[in-house]
Amino acid sequence: MPSPVHILLVLLVVVLIFGTKKLGNIGSDLGKAVKGFKDGIKGEEEKPAAPPPPAQVADKSTIDVEVKEKTHS
Repeated sequence: MPSPVHILLVLLVVVLIFGTKKLGNIGSDLGKAVKGFKDGIKGEEEKPAAPPPPAQVADKSTIDVEVKEKTHS
């Protein structure tokens, strides 16, 4: 097991390499990722089953169109 002096030296080297700002960003990003993961796990347990997708129309006389708005210049 490493002694406290060894741990402090490793931490000092890491801070010198990455800098305190980047380490803070990494910590906050990691925290957000863990929180999102926990919310995702909790959310899946609470969600009811998704409703089935709507059935497609069998009538071949229907035409799908897309409406575009006309702009005045």
